[in-house]
Amino acid sequence: MAVTIYYEEDVNPKIIQGKKIAIIGYGSQGHAHALNLMDSGCDVRVGLREGSKSAEKAREAGLKVVDMDTAAEEADLIMILTPDETQPKVYEEHIKDHLKAGDTLAFAHGFNIHYGYIKAPEDVNVIMCAPKGPGHIVRRQFTEGSGVPDLACVAQDATGDAWDIAMSYCWGVGGARSGIIKATFAEETEEDLFGEQAVLCGGLVELVKAGFETLVDAGYPPELAYFECYHEMKMIVDLMYESGIHFMNYSISNTAEYGEYYAGPKVINEESREAMKLILKRIQNGEFAKEFVADCENDHKWLIEHREAINNHLIETTGTKIRGMFSWIKSDEQ
Repeated sequence: MAVTIYYEEDVNPKIIQGKKIAIIGYGSQGHAHALNLMDSGCDVRVGLREGSKSAEKAREAGLKVVDMDTAAEEADLIMILTPDETQPKVYEEHIKDHLKAGDTLAFAHGFNIHYGYIKAPEDVNVIMCAPKGPGHIVRRQFTEGSGVPDLACVAQDATGDAWDIAMSYCWGVGGARSGIIKATFAEETEEDLFGEQAVLCGGLVELVKAGFETLVDAGYPPELAYFECYHEMKMIVDLMYESGIHFMNYSISNTAEYGEYYAGPKVINEESREAMKLILKRIQNGEFAKEFVADCENDHKWLIEHREAINNHLIETTGTKIRGMFSWIKSDEQ
């Protein structure tokens, strides 16, 4: 199915420039949205909890900082950029009572709207602007005159112009420079979660660990296993990112390319594909969301146990030592 992509000539910047915008949260996405919108000539205020460590940082950047309730009361467009698990409480305690007919509630990820953890009044627009990149890239690309592509979605059009508002918001954060892709809350939420779980985070980490463990269990030094299964991964991904799989294959040896075609389907096989289908089904039917929310309500017990396990894995202790050899890598470890 083809998607529709919009650019700067398709957007009316005056719409977002005429709004009073509240950015709730000043983390990775929050700081990028707030600063890009401010630089786009928009009326922005950042809503933070009392005593937030981010408040001074935002003020130093030239932004107006107020508490969440004040931000929501002042604004007619409220973008919620706190973590998924905190958004329902933030909405109930600081935003819900300040919404007025015709206001716009905005998100950068559809989790809470799609799965029903936040239910907006019928007289309020519900939109999404989801940049396809982390906040620091969204900000950097904007300051360099470019932008990160955005997904724009409308879940509820109370005013009749919610789509125009969403497009204009995307323009304000720089998305129209590289392309705004029309999507739905369901598409963004389900594809995003699937990509994270099956490929980008879950699949990739387990693949790297499995390769590393296979070599170490066979008696190879952990340092060499790290180089082969972890360190060199960035070079391959960069080649694919820059010009596609065909360019990566052109850049590697014939031996490596031959091995790719022979071994790849043995690792990612029909069993792997069935597992991916199951992962997608659990995302689509809400099972994953329920489990995630239940763990959040249990103080992230399951998440923390698994985080500690990977942090103490041999691949991580080996990596810390290896990365210390690279003077060009800036690391929080050093």
